[in-house]
Amino acid sequence: MAISKSEKVRFLPGLRMMTTVAWAVACIAAPAIAASSQAPEQPAGTRPMTAFEVYRLYNNKSWQWDNGAGQMTDVDAGRQFSAWVDGEKGKSWAEGRWVIAEKGLLCLNATWHSQQGAFPAKTCFSHRVGNGTIYQRREPDGKWYVFRHAEARDSDEARKLVSTDLVSQQRDSIKTALGAAQLPQQ
Repeated sequence: MAISKSEKVRFLPGLRMMTTVAWAVACIAAPAIAASSQAPEQPAGTRPMTAFEVYRLYNNKSWQWDNGAGQMTDVDAGRQFSAWVDGEKGKSWAEGRWVIAEKGLLCLNATWHSQQGAFPAKTCFSHRVGNGTIYQRREPDGKWYVFRHAEARDSDEARKLVSTDLVSQQRDSIKTALGAAQLPQQ
């Protein structure tokens, strides 16, 4: 079956948006993939973190990434998640919620916006703790790695969780730029 040129033209924006979505989600997961302290499956001598422990770890923190940041706040309206990325594939921003489940699960549910449009994405991380060391992995099939050593190290990913708002200004700037880029030319 042959695909006509007009069908290809209609298909390309959706493909670009899916590529941008995959890229933005990968930015969130990059720390787990790139971590040098790999731990075996189900780190020995650990237990799942409680919902309260995960809440304390992330609440009112920004998580710095190589090319952006995500922020988890807990305000009257509920647990809000917002983020931005600016990398090789362009700029995008997100808004949504962060959800904690029992057994150490943190999920970031957000709608990501880019020049190609808006798309929903959900990224989840499991957390385990043992002897003061916190392990993290991206669900469903990421590898466990040391998120924070019992005696914190400069290389710990958890050091990238800061109590400063690293998101609002950049997110708003990208929002404005993308909104202006979508206005019709006069």
